[in-house]
Amino acid sequence: MKFSFPHPMIIMLSFVALATVLTYLIPAGSFDRVLDEATGREVVVEGSYKVIDSQPISLGKMFLSIPEGIIEGAEVVVLILIIGGAFYVVDKTGAFQSGLESLIHRFKNAKAYLLALVGILFATAGALNGLQEEIIAMVPVLMILSRKVGYTPIAGVAISLGCALIGGAFGPSNPFSVLIAQNFAEVPLFSAGLYRMFFLALALGFWIVYVIRTGKDPNHQENPSEEVPDKMSKSHSLILILVALTFGVMIYGLSNWDWDYNEMSAIFFAMGLSAGIIGKLGINGTAKAYSEGFAELVFAGIIVGLARSIYLVLQDGQIIDTIIYALFNPLEGLPLGLSAFGMMIAQAILHIPVPSTSGQAVLTMPLLTPLADLIGMSRQVVVLAYQYGAGIMDMVTPSNGGLMAILAAAGISYKDWIQYAWKPILVVFTIAAVSVIGGIFLL
Repeated sequence: MKFSFPHPMIIMLSFVALATVLTYLIPAGSFDRVLDEATGREVVVEGSYKVIDSQPISLGKMFLSIPEGIIEGAEVVVLILIIGGAFYVVDKTGAFQSGLESLIHRFKNAKAYLLALVGILFATAGALNGLQEEIIAMVPVLMILSRKVGYTPIAGVAISLGCALIGGAFGPSNPFSVLIAQNFAEVPLFSAGLYRMFFLALALGFWIVYVIRTGKDPNHQENPSEEVPDKMSKSHSLILILVALTFGVMIYGLSNWDWDYNEMSAIFFAMGLSAGIIGKLGINGTAKAYSEGFAELVFAGIIVGLARSIYLVLQDGQIIDTIIYALFNPLEGLPLGLSAFGMMIAQAILHIPVPSTSGQAVLTMPLLTPLADLIGMSRQVVVLAYQYGAGIMDMVTPSNGGLMAILAAAGISYKDWIQYAWKPILVVFTIAAVSVIGGIFLL
């Protein structure tokens, strides 16, 4: 019987089961935690790790973690559904189709430049606000774009999600990773920005060139007699401007108004309603399009919830702190270069059971900062090791609900994604390693 690669839901459930088994194999342990009044977060006390009574997760508790994980991730799930509905409404107005046809015609003799521009835009959004789950709703448009310019669906995901994750991992301003880590490491916010931007340019440039060269669809046939698209109507232009303004307000709100998922959901919901009215769908037509958009992304939302379930099992089994202790404690006696590289690899491994980049910063920075001081390593290097390890790992770990949901929405199997992406990801990791080790001498 021919082996078929597991469905995304089976992959996520397998990780939930594996996490449950690990609670029987890994000793339970915990660090003491204190409240950081400046951030309102509980942080780990360095040197306070202790073994505690084992708390393995029962079969019943494992199954209970599935709805609990979906509830825990409710804000993200709602955001995915609302953004999905809003973008479906915009698509129904014909604005996206009109805009894409106009854009593709403008770049008809320079399609590689168009893909490069798309990659830079997504990388910028990743660097500014850690764009990831928001891409789920854009998948239908990205699939149309990649098909129209002669590239595969995998290339569409790589040029959007891949570039966004590289921007978030290498950039100097992601509020959900580097800024949190710098805050806990007590180094100036946005410091070493030029250093980070240099390696961001290297990693992003390599990634975009790789996708452009390898992502072409061999079955695509050019149509030289393709008609010149009609000029965009005023309503379509207005809708696309509204979409762009919505993203601009979202980025500003995340950066300056302490916005979270609920605020993003609200603004995109308003955008969808407005687009439907402007696009002359009518009230009932807009509502119908919204409901169809919700239906398209329900599964993607469930995948994100299942990713939370994995973390809940490990958290309830009290083994996350043990994993952290086992990963980072041996690094103290190594030479600085090996220690820095080891920190990055340990952060990458830790990102499998701890898929939240901000949560990982809160867990590890209070532990690694005093270790860095003890061995004479720059705290900035510790931050680099964290942001590279966790950020790049988002591109491969099945516990990343955003990745799995985007692949599901695009109709791409996890196996096909890994087969395409593992080689360039290794190169990106190599660039990150050079940055981390170089930081020992330059930061």
